[in-house]
Amino acid sequence: MINNDKVILATKLKTNATDDSITKCSSTNTIITSESVNIGHPDKTCDVIADAFLDEALRQDPESQMAVECAIKDNKLFVYGEATTNAKINYSAIARQILREIGYTNKFRIIKEISIQSPDINQAVIKQDICANDQGMVYGYATNETKEYMPLPIMVAHKLMRQYEEYRRTRVDFFADAKSQVTVEYKGNKPYAIRTILLSVSHSATLKSSDIYTLIKKNVIDVVLKQYKRLVKETDIIINPSGKFTIWGSFGDSGCVGRKIVVDTYGGVGRVGGGCFSSKNATKVDRSGAYYARYVAKNIVAHGLADKCEIQVSYGIGLSQPISINISTFGTEHCTLKKIYNYVNTNFDFSPANIIRELDLLKPIYQSTACYGHFGRDEFTWEQIKE
Repeated sequence: MINNDKVILATKLKTNATDDSITKCSSTNTIITSESVNIGHPDKTCDVIADAFLDEALRQDPESQMAVECAIKDNKLFVYGEATTNAKINYSAIARQILREIGYTNKFRIIKEISIQSPDINQAVIKQDICANDQGMVYGYATNETKEYMPLPIMVAHKLMRQYEEYRRTRVDFFADAKSQVTVEYKGNKPYAIRTILLSVSHSATLKSSDIYTLIKKNVIDVVLKQYKRLVKETDIIINPSGKFTIWGSFGDSGCVGRKIVVDTYGGVGRVGGGCFSSKNATKVDRSGAYYARYVAKNIVAHGLADKCEIQVSYGIGLSQPISINISTFGTEHCTLKKIYNYVNTNFDFSPANIIRELDLLKPIYQSTACYGHFGRDEFTWEQIKE
């Protein structure tokens, strides 16, 4: 059964941290919470579909300029945006295939409104060398508190969703819409304890709350927490606190591309820029610039120059070089900031043209980025450690 005392405890912990009878961490410690969402969450479904459109364009035409998004509600999917490409894309067929794979059995009505990229933008981007598609700032972040050089709360949250997705596909009574939330207590800069795990998962009406709790704890939470045994200290487990989650996906909520950028990045620990990632090809620095900033921050930490690093980069439309770069190490640097800047200037080039070349961003790799985070996953080029 759901333990209501734990639900109340979690709420009070968040809203009244001075109550010694409730709070589990001392006043000198820090509490950080992050969340992840599964592929059946309507926002994330839209991210995946949009990046599937992008991948299909790049398979046929690597020079495609794409920003085709979608929104979903009930049995309607709205597909809209800009595409300048030689590719022939069957948007409806791609979307319907993904919706079936997620687990929808109903028919969807698909409404499309797609135009070519504005020629004003196109002439600013496509020059002798590729230039930024827009103005804006992006951030990259890394920390050595996990082997993935990512904050612990978001990594555990993503792993819970991956494990849930794997488990629910072995059954017919759990569905694709799900959320995880992880609260971690820090002592100083290091994780001390995983304090709370919260999962909300969609399910058949035939399942009892007590069965859901038992099955999800055993087959999802316990499996993931085996990797973090030393941090499991009186960890509260909360599963489906609403008591019922039988209406899922687009029939329980609306969704659109780009509403989960904190989930996509660092779980609220590192800052994020002004734009989302999904649907955008590599000339859109909202995406490629953020990937490169993560790449550089990770290398700074991996090479022992600092324990934490955050990089801000700003761009201007039609410009081939960034306008500004700022590096913060939060007092964790192991050499002077001047040496860190010199390391970056010597080894990295933040121009959009170089980012695309160095990270090999013209390939159809993007659908796999759209769920479970764009960072902390070794299969992506921006996660490599540069010699």
